[in-house]
Amino acid sequence: MKGSRLMQIQKRIIQKELKYENVVVLKYHIEYPRITNESNNIPSMKFNIYNEQIAKQIQRKAENELYKEAVELYKYNKKNNYPIMVYEIYRTFEITLNTNNTISLYADEYVFIGGAHGTTTRTSQTWNMTNGRLINLYELYRGNPYFILDILKEISKQINQNKEIYFEDACCMAIDNFNPQNFYLTTNGIVIYYQQYDIAPYSSGIRTFEIKQ
Repeated sequence: MKGSRLMQIQKRIIQKELKYENVVVLKYHIEYPRITNESNNIPSMKFNIYNEQIAKQIQRKAENELYKEAVELYKYNKKNNYPIMVYEIYRTFEITLNTNNTISLYADEYVFIGGAHGTTTRTSQTWNMTNGRLINLYELYRGNPYFILDILKEISKQINQNKEIYFEDACCMAIDNFNPQNFYLTTNGIVIYYQQYDIAPYSSGIRTFEIKQ
């Protein structure tokens, strides 16, 4: 049936190197998804427009705000005979579920603006492709007013199984830093994630917790 057809999702890329005094001071690589089959129906159009707008917004930030900062850093480093650092934005995405009129994905955006290392921020989307609407976490737990408590209990359990990679008070931090927007779906269930430094050191990366349903 047309309604249950698998969506064909293509990777689109916007990338460029920006120079000052003929020296590259900033470069960006921005990936975003686009549905290529059924692209003329309203849900697919909403999905495509939404993701293209995100990519264009990141591009504008790179070419305006971050480029100005990169030029100033270049001038400062050149004046003081410091190594030239290149600002960088690198965004990728991963489709984690594409079935039964549902698309779920996450995107990782790495930003380097000098210092010892860059930072990566994860965002995610889960779509109902019958109506082109983003799905909230609470919709997946209808009838369970205590679902956040259940999720946090499972997260604490998983943290305690591998304590050494987390901060000492990670279980409390998991409660304080819980964000209901930070989730995506897989064939196994729901994945809750925490940003870098939320509950673990930089070396531990973005921590994820699979919650069975």
